[in-house]
Amino acid sequence: MVRRNFDREFREGAVRIVRETGRPIAQVARDLGLHEGTLGRWVNLDRRARDGEGPLSESERDELNWLRKENAELRMERDVLKRSVVLWVLSRTRDNTHYVECRIMPSVVLDCLRGKGSAHPASA
Repeated sequence: MVRRNFDREFREGAVRIVRETGRPIAQVARDLGLHEGTLGRWVNLDRRARDGEGPLSESERDELNWLRKENAELRMERDVLKRSVVLWVLSRTRDNTHYVECRIMPSVVLDCLRGKGSAHPASA
């Protein structure tokens, strides 16, 4: 059997017929004089490309690695900022009355962070 080569335009047209008409791959393949498996492979490749499931190109892989690295750095920065806010709140409330209270009652610190009133419940 002779192996036939189909140009890109023909392949895209055959896939479009299956996709837009909803006709079975076997029927479209028969109408176009193709083997059912050949058209099925073309349709599957098209579906993967449309769903983004195909293999990543080198530039996409580089971008993905860069984004993952940036995401990790941003998480670390966020965690540092969270800790620094808590330390700042604690430093602002460390006089004789609040220091013990903040250590015993962490809800006071949380209220300070949420902006609910003052740091000391008795001053409300």
